[in-house]
Amino acid sequence: MGHHASDPNKIVNITIDGIPVSCPETTLILDAAKMAGIDIPVLCYHPDLKVRATCRVCIVEVKGQKKFKTACGNEVWDGAEFITNSPAVRQARKDILELILAEHPQDCLKCVRNTNCELQKLARDFGISKPQFANKPNPIPIEDSNGVIVRDMAKCVKCGRCVEVCQEVQTVGAINTAHRSVEYEITTAFDRSLQDTVCVYCGQCIAVCPVGALYEKDETEKVWQAIADADKHVVVQVAPAVRVALGEEFGMAPGSIATGKMVAALRRLGFDKVFDTDFAADVTIMEEGNELLERMSHGGVLPLITSCSPGWINFVETFYPELLPHVSSCKSPQQMFGALAKTYYAQKAGIDAGKMTVVSIMPCTAKKYESARPEINGSGYRDVDVVITTRELARMIKQAGIDFNKLDDQEFDAPLGISTGAAVIFGTSGGVMEAALRTVYEVVTGKELVDVDFESVRGLTGIKEAEVDLDGKKVKVAIANGLKNARQILDKIKAGECDYQFVEIMCCPGGCIGGGGQPHGTTKAVREERMAGIYQADRELPIRQSHKNPAVTALYEEFLGKPLSRKSHELLHTHYHPRHK
Repeated sequence: MGHHASDPNKIVNITIDGIPVSCPETTLILDAAKMAGIDIPVLCYHPDLKVRATCRVCIVEVKGQKKFKTACGNEVWDGAEFITNSPAVRQARKDILELILAEHPQDCLKCVRNTNCELQKLARDFGISKPQFANKPNPIPIEDSNGVIVRDMAKCVKCGRCVEVCQEVQTVGAINTAHRSVEYEITTAFDRSLQDTVCVYCGQCIAVCPVGALYEKDETEKVWQAIADADKHVVVQVAPAVRVALGEEFGMAPGSIATGKMVAALRRLGFDKVFDTDFAADVTIMEEGNELLERMSHGGVLPLITSCSPGWINFVETFYPELLPHVSSCKSPQQMFGALAKTYYAQKAGIDAGKMTVVSIMPCTAKKYESARPEINGSGYRDVDVVITTRELARMIKQAGIDFNKLDDQEFDAPLGISTGAAVIFGTSGGVMEAALRTVYEVVTGKELVDVDFESVRGLTGIKEAEVDLDGKKVKVAIANGLKNARQILDKIKAGECDYQFVEIMCCPGGCIGGGGQPHGTTKAVREERMAGIYQADRELPIRQSHKNPAVTALYEEFLGKPLSRKSHELLHTHYHPRHK
């Protein structure tokens, strides 16, 4: 075979288990097998990440060769004959799995990934029932001190996916590999705890972990306690990206819009009011859109960079503190919601804000960190009391015995549940930008925007640039998703090489639909389905521009005055600070 460069245009003919397959020369053995209807088992392989080929579970036999080859780490070549299911291959794979299991704590019943674990599934598929080796897991204590990400490294299978995503996709570099051979492990620099590293809490490591070595700190017990406390008025807000992913936990296809069932489930769980973060996203557009116009007309620092993504905020505070003047002073929609719930809504409903608990359901792990920031308490109270992820909500629904698929659709409560299509698209990369443009266009031109669809800012491309014509006034915008891509735009801004006026940055690949708190099994294909669900939800809403939300108009008339008013600044804006590494 040699190491010649393979040609994607050259079609080769091979056989896999005697089944003929024609495919491009650049096809991995793994993918060629899929074409023949054969699923080769994998553990370290992830379709969105660079191949590491460390676990060897995917080995296959090659006719005429003594050594097995990994199916994830090798491309096909013309005339090759692969055998994926010989007794020797099956035994070798089983031996590899047995060695992994020998070092793995076998406490599946107590593990957060029970029934949703890639290692457990492999053990079941291979019929491993009588282990060959004694079980001797490494006694590594659980690290549970940062309030966001829990590391149970005794369960680590050393697949390296978390390292790959932290180093290559997010360029944060909080976790890495150390030592060699039997000492090889995945850890932080100098074995520090996560909060003493540059970790931004994006949770992408959790999203790719095949087992229960990394997971979010579960705060569902706090929510159960609040709901059970008769003295507490417990309100819940749900982020846009949750409604197109939650269904996956109950057997729905990715991207299914589960809004109505989700609202019904939250009512059944016992929340006093079921509200929508989308309401606060509409408010965010009023504040951030006006902040942009203010900066453009008064020589303010440009480009203005959005501040909705808390992982991105942690990143800019850590790696680019000198660019903080570019970052919008707006709190995220989550935090705006909390501040308004404990002031505006509390007054309207005649409720003592001190007896109110605000719970957020987010696709995000960094939101847990954000809600605990000391500077975020404009209402005189902590804006948001508890943040749980999409996964934690699914666990609560299952614990409560609610048959999610049988629920009838219900509507959010007013007033903080009323929102527009501009708000729901916040859940995907490019959404905040498009929502802002839909409103800024009308504010700048005084004209009705006929077509609210800004296709040029949509899609999962890492960096998107567009020039938008606001009735003769040109605005240059850029959108980045994933922190490696953010870095490229930030370096340009730092070097004074770009003339953007407005930049959207989302920490996670694909934006919030690919957040660190979303259902496991997130891949590029799944993100595309969720994104399609988001734009579908936008199309189905009667109002698609933030400034036309009647509940938002009422909020300004009755309470805030106007965007960027003194009261807005007190409640809805904040300051970010350099984070010391």
